[in-house]
Amino acid sequence: MADLPSTARVVIIGGGAVGCSTLYHLTQRGWSDVLLLEKSELTAGSTWHAAGNCPTFSGSWTVMQMQAYSIDLFERLGDEVGYPINYHQTGAVRLAHTKERMREFEHVADMAASMGRQIDVISVDQLKEYVPQMEGHDLVGGLWDARDGDIDPSQVTQAYAKGARDGGAKIIRSCPVTDVTRDGDEWVIHTPQGDVRCEFVVNAAGYYAPDIGNMFLKHGGRPVPQTVMAHQYLVTEEIEELKDVPTMPMIRDPDSSYYLRQEKHGLLLGPYEKGGRIHWRTEDDQRPDDFSFQLFPDDLERIESYIEDACERVPLLGSVGLQRVINGPIPYAPDGLPLIGPMPGVEKAFEATAFTFGIIQSGGAGKMMAEWIIDGETEWDAWPVDPRRYTSYTDQDYCDAKGKEIYDNEYAIHFAHYNWPEGRNKRLSSLHAKHEAAGAVFGVFGGWERPVWFAKDGDNTDLEAAATYERRGPWFDAVGRECAIVRDECGVIDLTGLTRYALNGPGAGEWLETVSVSKLPKVGRTRLAYFKSKNGKFQAEMTITRRGEDDFLLMTAAVAEWKDLEMLQAAMPADAAFTLTNVTEDTTIMLVTGPKARDVVAASAIEADLEKGWLTHQTASVNGVEFDMLRVSFAGELGWEMHMPASAGPAAYDSIIAAGGKPVGMYALDSMRLEKGYMAWGHELNADYTLAELGVPNQGEADKRVVSLVMDDEGDCDAAPLSSVWQDGKHVGLTSSAGWGHRTGKAIALAMIDKGIEGQVEVEIFGTRHKATIQPNATLWDADNARIKA
Repeated sequence: MADLPSTARVVIIGGGAVGCSTLYHLTQRGWSDVLLLEKSELTAGSTWHAAGNCPTFSGSWTVMQMQAYSIDLFERLGDEVGYPINYHQTGAVRLAHTKERMREFEHVADMAASMGRQIDVISVDQLKEYVPQMEGHDLVGGLWDARDGDIDPSQVTQAYAKGARDGGAKIIRSCPVTDVTRDGDEWVIHTPQGDVRCEFVVNAAGYYAPDIGNMFLKHGGRPVPQTVMAHQYLVTEEIEELKDVPTMPMIRDPDSSYYLRQEKHGLLLGPYEKGGRIHWRTEDDQRPDDFSFQLFPDDLERIESYIEDACERVPLLGSVGLQRVINGPIPYAPDGLPLIGPMPGVEKAFEATAFTFGIIQSGGAGKMMAEWIIDGETEWDAWPVDPRRYTSYTDQDYCDAKGKEIYDNEYAIHFAHYNWPEGRNKRLSSLHAKHEAAGAVFGVFGGWERPVWFAKDGDNTDLEAAATYERRGPWFDAVGRECAIVRDECGVIDLTGLTRYALNGPGAGEWLETVSVSKLPKVGRTRLAYFKSKNGKFQAEMTITRRGEDDFLLMTAAVAEWKDLEMLQAAMPADAAFTLTNVTEDTTIMLVTGPKARDVVAASAIEADLEKGWLTHQTASVNGVEFDMLRVSFAGELGWEMHMPASAGPAAYDSIIAAGGKPVGMYALDSMRLEKGYMAWGHELNADYTLAELGVPNQGEADKRVVSLVMDDEGDCDAAPLSSVWQDGKHVGLTSSAGWGHRTGKAIALAMIDKGIEGQVEVEIFGTRHKATIQPNATLWDADNARIKA
């Protein structure tokens, strides 16, 4: 056994596929002073018992990039490092039972094509050609990925390890980490074999990651947001009909919730069943100190109906007995996506954990982790997997509820208007009860519950009614009513949860000017400001309000609360005389907007100067309580954002409603911001784009630009994000947002388009290209801002 070194530049804790891939990718970048510590043997956690399936398919652009990268790597890794890997690219089909599932397939195939990958939407007859062993009853079509397949999890992990060792890395097995302490600028990793000092540390401990994460609590960390689910798959005895014939392609039946593939001369079936079981959360089900190479007892009764369904689909499955059952622990984050990136609140510490599909994601994850450590940013937009997307509300009960929900609905289509029911009501506005009484349907924004639309008597609020891509879902008419309120009267929109930072003290303004690429507002004014990475990519957009020479209120998206705070904190000088404080909690934020907003506010309990112009700030008051009031409106109408103590919110709201204001939800606000051409966080504003591409002034030339499209052929559905845009048969861009503009009466999309493209284009919406026209002005409503400045 190798001796434990006393120092290393990077220490990775955990020797599964992801930990070893991270080690390998660091050495590929030339970092050889890197160390991996494994408490048992490599692959001992969730890796060794994984099924090893290798899909490209994902509804997330970032995750698809990760998985596609892994496939490219798997095709050459064994030869490059001199370690044989059993990798079978058998191809795979996905089955569709419904029109909506086919639409999902059409969109993912379109995304893949935009990425330079090929996934084909196919007919039922073609499904039967690819998998003659399969029955085609009750299907409407499917999907074919020729590069899908399976890989031996242990072998690919050992290949990463060999490549890393060849690059100078060290791996120490049977070396559990017992504590992590800080000494000056160094981490000290404590083990029974001795201590290791390092600059960077990575928690890649799989289902042990919460234990390692708890060691960082004293250093500003937080509990790792994950739970552990039991996932079973079974392997049959040999089947004569599978001998001496080409390997059967893998089958995934998302509507029946299982995967089925050939394993040697038998079949392997893995369901994701309703009523999935969480483990290690009760007194009588505690995780042992060492669960290496162990499994849970078989529990086939739980998946009996799925076995029966699969036997009907592929009768060969029921023709033989079982050889073995694998029932092992799989970590789940609350959204089912892994945690890859900076550990919240802890300097030079990272997380690479909660991998539900860790084998296929291991290559891309290792690449991203190496980039985070070496470059401080990633090639791909990392936000969908950034650990900082989960903030203070993600307690263990939340993680358990959401993890189980994801497992129970592993293959579910994630419709834009479907608000998943578990783990709700974690962060509530002071106005929540009033919204409930007014018929609000709620959505979640960074853990905060906000009304998305308000139902009237007779409106269908059944959750399953929102499981559709159709534009005219049950919310549509209500959103139209609410947009009309803002257009003609005065709407009140609850924006509580917008992230707020107070920046004040000597030198605050001078420092802020150095970290933002935008000019600061004058005292008493507010404006948008942008922040970029060292490679010029989008990092943050904030509304900056200057209350005094060195007194600022900074506002960003609810979901960006921890990420943007850490971005600012990392740039602050150690001897700063100013302070930066997160003041998001205990605040109620209302947007009061519409042509009658001035009259409504004047008749309410709000005391303010209502003649101050657009983009101004003032200290207003309500019932003797002072608050910040900004003359801005994301709806593009006359209006004010009111940021007041939560205790003052209900009475202020009541007075505004009594004066004529009417409740409006977030879906209406999104419709109206599209009409104004306003960019939104996570849609247009993401790290796949540079500030120059996003049109931020003085950021140089760009080969792309954001445009507004009006759909000449409206169709029945809006374009999903990342739908392709075409002109004369050439791919020229991708949509980022789309929806119906109720004030303009048009179907609208915002898109990132190649430079020089003008006029008519086509947008691919669920397999059909629809004509659209690029607008000369991104603002389709009140282009001269007369209404917002009224």
